[in-house]
Amino acid sequence: MIVRREVSDDVEAIRAVTAAAFRGVAHSAPPLEPGGDPGEATLVSWLRADAGWIPQLSLVAVEDDVVVGHVVATRAHVADRPALGLGPVSVLPARQRAGVGSALMHAVLGAADALDEALVGLLGEPAFYRRFGFVPARSMGILAPDPSWGDYFQVRPLTHYDGTTGQFAYAAPFDRL
Repeated sequence: MIVRREVSDDVEAIRAVTAAAFRGVAHSAPPLEPGGDPGEATLVSWLRADAGWIPQLSLVAVEDDVVVGHVVATRAHVADRPALGLGPVSVLPARQRAGVGSALMHAVLGAADALDEALVGLLGEPAFYRRFGFVPARSMGILAPDPSWGDYFQVRPLTHYDGTTGQFAYAAPFDRL
């Protein structure tokens, strides 16, 4: 498996991987049209068209020339300071629990740090994301976009984190879900 930046030829494969990864999952965003793909598949397209898109932080995992996973981080903010919103993270169901998601997480966090980003936020299972250095956001004085998310909204400080606190805001397309 290799992890590399997304290229234009990957767009349809990324949509298919994201749809497969979130189809039937209890916490996924509902389809935006009856019988359509889960909302996360459409979200990636919306993010790609948004000013918050950071091409260096849209990564795919490839095995035998087939995209089996994808992760993206886009521009977010804490108060008025730049941050990153991570997600969705998608892995084909047949390749889940085989290290693909972990490889994508390590790659995107390393790339974000290399780009001098300060902080990454995400909504996800604390038991899973703790291994990547994520902590409940409120423990660092960062407020979730939705207070009901509790400890499921987490942040990971990077090398250039300066202690900024305040309200976290994802890129605008997240508000459309």
